[in-house]
Amino acid sequence: MGMTLEDKICDHMVKGGKLSALDLKEAREIFFESGENVTDILIKLHKISRETFLSSVSMLTGITPLDLSRINIDRDLVSILPKRVALMYMVLPVARLGDVLTVAITDPTNIFAMDDLKAITKLNLRAVLSDKDVMREAITRFYERSADEEIEKIVDDIGASEMQMLGEEEEATSGDLLSAAEDTPIIKLANLILGRGVKQGASDILIEPMERTFRVRYRIDGILHEIETPPKKYHASLISRLKVMSMLNIAERRLPQDGRFQIKVEGRKVDFRLSILPSITGEKACLRILDKDQVMVDINRLGLQDRDRESIIEESEKPHGMILACGPTGSGKTTTLYSILKYVDSPGRNLVTVEDPVEYELSGINQVNVKSEIGLTFSSCLRSILRQDPDIILIGEIRDFETVDIAIKSALTGHLVLSTLHTNSASGSIVRLVNMGVEPFLIASSVIMIIAQRLVRKLCRECREYFVPEEKTARKFGLIGPDGKIKGIYRPKGCPVCMNSGYKGRAVIVECLRMTPAIKEILFRGADEPELEKKAREEGMITLRMNGMENVILGVTSLEEILRVTMDDRSMDNSNG
Repeated sequence: MGMTLEDKICDHMVKGGKLSALDLKEAREIFFESGENVTDILIKLHKISRETFLSSVSMLTGITPLDLSRINIDRDLVSILPKRVALMYMVLPVARLGDVLTVAITDPTNIFAMDDLKAITKLNLRAVLSDKDVMREAITRFYERSADEEIEKIVDDIGASEMQMLGEEEEATSGDLLSAAEDTPIIKLANLILGRGVKQGASDILIEPMERTFRVRYRIDGILHEIETPPKKYHASLISRLKVMSMLNIAERRLPQDGRFQIKVEGRKVDFRLSILPSITGEKACLRILDKDQVMVDINRLGLQDRDRESIIEESEKPHGMILACGPTGSGKTTTLYSILKYVDSPGRNLVTVEDPVEYELSGINQVNVKSEIGLTFSSCLRSILRQDPDIILIGEIRDFETVDIAIKSALTGHLVLSTLHTNSASGSIVRLVNMGVEPFLIASSVIMIIAQRLVRKLCRECREYFVPEEKTARKFGLIGPDGKIKGIYRPKGCPVCMNSGYKGRAVIVECLRMTPAIKEILFRGADEPELEKKAREEGMITLRMNGMENVILGVTSLEEILRVTMDDRSMDNSNG
């Protein structure tokens, strides 16, 4: 096999005395563990500088290096290439003369990239060389500037339209607000904010009035990110536009309101759930994005470890009993239960759900919306559902004794019951049920599995950094292997692909507590939460922290992220060792 360009670059630096053969050998050993580029490893370990690397690439390829941090690129030129293409190939248009486009590239060996760029731009290409990190920063800078300029242009259009707007010290009639909400620039502004949220993979959009300004924030992978926002005088019109879309009362600004609407983004329908809350500085809007294309209702695609997935599947195949998913709000409990529901669904089974509200419509499954204001509660729904001959019942949430009582009786009379509970751990769920008034013998007879879970942010594959932690940290978190060597792990860095956060997407970590005879025995004796957890670990339960550390070692997430979302686990000092 011939030498790759990377091999040639490393060989060139060794022969030129810019890199020692010993350092190259060390980097290649790390490469076999991490799969990261050898040259990237050398730069991160400070064995070579970026300038040395670029100089060697330039000498071997004949491509001139260019520092993107020192130049400004015209907005129209940037728009020649879609952002996703720029990120995919790590390229950026920097200049155009006639039908010749100069593009900065980071990988001169990628001939497919140049062919695709030529087909997209319909121009002849000339390449210049750029450093990968500088390229990421440049793509973020120039493309985000374009998006912010789009908001500024819409705001200018709003001002130019001379419509009646709500000033900071003014009141407005419902007629004024309706007129403003139906004005084209306001529609554009609302659509841009909503569309941008969907494209960036946000789960929620917050529109919040402040004393002199208002801000728009997106919750992406569980963390809020603030974006550029227009002046506060346009806030009332934007809220009114959202109310119009949800068919709410735009004249009512003193009471909370809830609604739903649907828009098309990139050819697909996306549902939004809107909540309006009055505050002392104006109305705050919270939009939950319900994007069916983003939700994973497939148990094989949740990212579970094989061990956990097989345990959940085994328990869900039982004819009756109760499976509980627990965790804080936004930890993915409903998605896990939907995944189990889809797995057990078959033409020979009658599946019914009771939810508040139904978030995603599942084909072939009977879903009921709770409406407490008319007396349609979880408990009243369940009584009616039991007369509908169900095989499997999903209860959106167990909130009171009445609901849990019917759920347990259903599990004891031949039904498989799935539900959620707001507790932090699997063992804590058992204690919570006892505190709600459920007899221990009923819990032992009905509950077959409790799944505690959290969502953790996944490290961005484009920019994650490999490193070897300090010995003290490694000992504390079980990162020392049987051979006594410290295990290398990854940490976040930040690039345009992940909006400079270092993370892209989320994975689920779980602890699965099965109701074994030993657990049932100590439950009858009135065991508290620490005793239950200790016995569950003895019976083979992997805790949230331990499961999280498995994902750290696999390079899925970072140590900092696991510490952020899980409680301290006394078993960690001896795990993974």
